[in-house]
Amino acid sequence: MQLIHQHGGDLDAIERKYGISKNEIKDFSGNINPLGFPKIAEKALAESLSIISTYPDKNYTALRQAIAKYTGASSAHIVVGNGSTELISTFIQTIHAKKSIIIGPAYSEYEREITLCGGAFTYFPLKETDNFCINLPALLEALTTDVGMLVICNPNNPTGSAFTALQLETVLAHCKKIGASVMVDETYIEFSDNLKEICAIPLAEKFENLFVVRGTSKFFAAPGIRLGYGVSSNQGFLERLKTNQDPWSVNSLAAFAGERIFTDIVFHSTTQKLISEERKKAFTELSSWKNVKAFPSSANFILLKLLTDKITAAELFEKLIQKKMLIRDASSFTFLDEKYLRFCILSPEDNEALLKELKLWIE
Repeated sequence: MQLIHQHGGDLDAIERKYGISKNEIKDFSGNINPLGFPKIAEKALAESLSIISTYPDKNYTALRQAIAKYTGASSAHIVVGNGSTELISTFIQTIHAKKSIIIGPAYSEYEREITLCGGAFTYFPLKETDNFCINLPALLEALTTDVGMLVICNPNNPTGSAFTALQLETVLAHCKKIGASVMVDETYIEFSDNLKEICAIPLAEKFENLFVVRGTSKFFAAPGIRLGYGVSSNQGFLERLKTNQDPWSVNSLAAFAGERIFTDIVFHSTTQKLISEERKKAFTELSSWKNVKAFPSSANFILLKLLTDKITAAELFEKLIQKKMLIRDASSFTFLDEKYLRFCILSPEDNEALLKELKLWIE
């Protein structure tokens, strides 16, 4: 069952193959906030289930206002959707570029949607020798006049590296000159220590060729509500996006929850403190090992490269699942191979247990 190694967080597939209850598995592959869904929103939802009998506001006014306050973007520049995946898909369909560049390694959904639209794409590689940080001059050279769209995941999944806002501004100005649109996927940015230095949302006011997309699955531990949002100042594009979307693509429960999770300041700060402290602790520990290289990360996960031939990422996956720990074999990502694996930050106790097992097999 090769897909088990190719996608994070597929606990149902793991349960079927290994006979381990998914409730017993510590999922280090799905990149979901270990604190779980915000309790304030959970309580409010439980007390308000009757809203399933009503249609959501077609304009999602209250939801977009909550997102505007959370992000600093204008509510007029915000569009919401059925998860970030729907918005990524709809944006790619709307732009319909003949040729696109994807910064890689990357989430496979980008290339899938481009292909479904009949477009061609190439990957621009983040190189291990640069700690997977962008070579800006080389990227600008690759962005020629035949490129219609650039796709950036920031921080990048699976490497954890990030563009700075200054780098993004340079890229956006260049893309504006050549007539290219830029999509920046900020799925993991809320876990960053340097969010203000890498966030693209403030640039949306200045650049109409920018679309920034985020979701609630990871930071708010809410993959089940399917709520995503995007930011753009291009009113023509926003209207086309809404036209291409299904009506009421965000259901009443998701809209209700969204109005509350974005205003839960305590949850935001508690999450960022936990992830920051645990990421630093894990990175420091891994950096002391001789048989592995840990790459600096601005996300809630760390990419590792095995520096030994005695075990592969796939073999580590098999060893750890027997201990009811699920990591991500990262060999299916473009430019990576059987030496790469990724794990996300969970509770201090879970992180300590994982590092102990990893050290046993790697060192």
